[in-house]
Amino acid sequence: MNITKGDVLELRRRLKKTECTFGRMCGCYVNSGKQVVLKFTEDFAALEEDEYFKYLEIAKKTLSGSLGSNLLELEFARDEKAVEHQKYLLALKGSKLSNEELLDRLYEQIVSEYAYPGNYLILVYHDVYDVPSKATSGEEQDESEEIYEYMLCAICPVELSKPALGYREDENRIGARVRDWVVGLPDLGFVYPAFANRGSDVNAVMYYVKTGKGSHPELIENVLGCVPQRTAAEDKQAFRSMVVSAFGEDEEQADAAFFQIQKTISGMVAEREEDPTLPPVSLTAETLSDLAAEAEVPEAARAQMEKTYNHLFGDTPPVADNVLDSKLVEEGTARAHTAALEQKVAVLQQELAAQAAARADGEDDGEAPWREDAEIELHVPAERAERIRAGVVDGQKCLLVPLEEGEHARINGEERTL
Repeated sequence: MNITKGDVLELRRRLKKTECTFGRMCGCYVNSGKQVVLKFTEDFAALEEDEYFKYLEIAKKTLSGSLGSNLLELEFARDEKAVEHQKYLLALKGSKLSNEELLDRLYEQIVSEYAYPGNYLILVYHDVYDVPSKATSGEEQDESEEIYEYMLCAICPVELSKPALGYREDENRIGARVRDWVVGLPDLGFVYPAFANRGSDVNAVMYYVKTGKGSHPELIENVLGCVPQRTAAEDKQAFRSMVVSAFGEDEEQADAAFFQIQKTISGMVAEREEDPTLPPVSLTAETLSDLAAEAEVPEAARAQMEKTYNHLFGDTPPVADNVLDSKLVEEGTARAHTAALEQKVAVLQQELAAQAAARADGEDDGEAPWREDAEIELHVPAERAERIRAGVVDGQKCLLVPLEEGEHARINGEERTL
């Protein structure tokens, strides 16, 4: 991966009124029947203030999230088709979105490939960033180091506003509000070329996926010409399905094995967090086999897991952080701790009940009852008590009670002659 967190933050922090340099912005509104309803082009700097900040918020959201989780660095596929896609994207960016034919081609490809059932808005922004150089101290300088020209595309859902009551001024009454179509924050987006190591990387696309949404591999492959990648959420779901499905209908055993595997992964991730210089753990097929063995997964289920793994992940193993379900581990560990405490309480209750029964038997025999705060209680004449002492016999701590020849003691009601 070439894109860094610093690269993303550098682009993102420019998206405010005083620093934003977006030039042209174009849009295409598509209905649920995949019909283009509206196309428009705007000079971004000339937008009314309310619109300016709403469109800026959409662009900013496309640069949010975590690298490797919902911000993906995509590489172009190594075939002729992908080369054509790359050349086209470079041409569209180079036209500064002024070539309607190239722009319409992007709209048409998205409409054709994007598997989405509702209305949506495609927005495309063009920007030129005069990247300032940095001194050895890390501070930015006024001199430009590179000109980074890019386009940002955001695909936003458009949904009907919720039914609500409102004040109808013309009628001076409270009534049902008119429902209208509202543009939401983007579900998907991309930046091309990618901004990597504070410069332009024409061989990569930075791809945004809203948390909880699908990555739409059909769009990645057929519109951008890149190799599809999963988000962290998709990796997590695929990994769980792989483990659970290996056990067939035995859900209880599947859940137990999945929890044990997750506990081990949690330990692996925690170890890496202690030393940030270590790379993330890749869950290769070999690692998966070790995890299954440690979780005592039956041989048949283990073989099925390995087969499914090769189908799902192939040569691109997921990183441990992406498949770790921290919430499941925390909740499972808490449940196990609670169960252990409950078991201890049950044992103590049994011991207390046994002691109470023994005391009751002692009272029935006319003996003095045991004190509640003593585990062992001795009754001896006062003159003998001074001679009792503690000591160690054969490595065991003991109470030593001196006895004269022929003396006897009663222990738990039984005569003992010593």
